[in-house]
Amino acid sequence: MARVHGGVSRNGAPIRITTAGTSRAQDIATRQKRYIVSMSIRSVCFVGAVLAGVSHVNWLWPILIAAAIILPYLAVVMANASNSKGDDISLLDSPYGRPELRGGKEWREQQARDQQAHDQQAHDQQKPQSEDPF
Repeated sequence: MARVHGGVSRNGAPIRITTAGTSRAQDIATRQKRYIVSMSIRSVCFVGAVLAGVSHVNWLWPILIAAAIILPYLAVVMANASNSKGDDISLLDSPYGRPELRGGKEWREQQARDQQAHDQQAHDQQKPQSEDPF
């Protein structure tokens, strides 16, 4: 969609920027912060498990160890989750992706062949068929 003046496309529709995501640098910084927070919580779980074991709180340390084992997976998944802003409105021209742009002589020839085939098919359907083949 080429831009004309005033944020309007050539076909008159406004250009939408509301689905634009954040910049790459900002996205990476956000992911790093999420990862650091998750790994900090994991470290606290390990230290808490050691302290719970030393203090003979036998029900708490297995829970903290389990959390410390699961947190790296969750941290990686959360860090890799990109922030793709969107309004669930597809910007594509069709549900199957962007159509192929065609033009020129080959396109006109293909259009003419398609029209001839359509006309021939319509003509064949209109032919009266005799009921007595003999």
